Amino acid sequence: MATLTARVLPLPIRGTGWRLVERNFLVYKRAWPVFLTGFLEPVLYLLSIGIGVAGLVEEFRLPDGQVIGYTEFVAPALLAASAMNGSLFDSTYGLFFRMKYQKLYDAILATPLRPWDIATGELTWALLRGAAYSAMFVLVMTIMDLAASWWTVLALPAAMLIGYAFGGAGMAMTTWMKSWQDFEYIQLAIMPMFLFSGTFYPLDTYPSLLQWLVQVTPLYQGVTLCRALTTGVIGVEVLVAVVYLAAMGTLGLQVASRRLGKLLLH
Repeated sequence: MATLTARVLPLPIRGTGWRLVERNFLVYKRAWPVFLTGFLEPVLYLLSIGIGVAGLVEEFRLPDGQVIGYTEFVAPALLAASAMNGSLFDSTYGLFFRMKYQKLYDAILATPLRPWDIATGELTWALLRGAAYSAMFVLVMTIMDLAASWWTVLALPAAMLIGYAFGGAGMAMTTWMKSWQDFEYIQLAIMPMFLFSGTFYPLDTYPSLLQWLVQVTPLYQGVTLCRALTTGVIGVEVLVAVVYLAAMGTLGLQVASRRLGKLLLH
């Protein structure tokens, strides 16, 4: 009776987004090698740096005076980048394909699921995909002995928070995309963030004017969070990063839900 009523009266039914997660899992279950692409890129970066650049930069001094290897400095930043890329793929390209070409969401809205369920389901799936990449990367870091601090146990939840932030923002931006060419704008933002968010060298190497610009980028906040946990240098910047990323993901989720409702129900 509840299902029949929901079909007749399109009321928002919360908590059913897991149906979409289940659907995506069944689809990707037959294409699991696709997941390797998002995992291998940061690992190859890490190995190349560990063999090459780390041989030129024997040690690295953190702002608190702690001395670590250069590979230990770069590894948590690549973890943050891995979480970002893993979450963004499904919340942008995947969402766009399912909405514009597959027309999946039109079929979903013929069921009791509403736009909010689509948004939460897609974000949850993007978050799980990013978490899978991050978990494998943390395992590689552990094997390579690049995370000595016991705070590293929180690195995976931190990576999931990064995935939540970028997944929510990615979904919101995708609802304004008209064609595949529009995704060039996302790449135009992602590549500079990857290179200049304190990933490969510290913030104080930038001119003072650019330091503020770098600090307001979301990937820098993610890098700061992961690096603090893996090195054990915990400060107020960790709390700032958590609030920043949580707010970014929540705002993106709300915007994406409203935009999906406007696009699919009008």
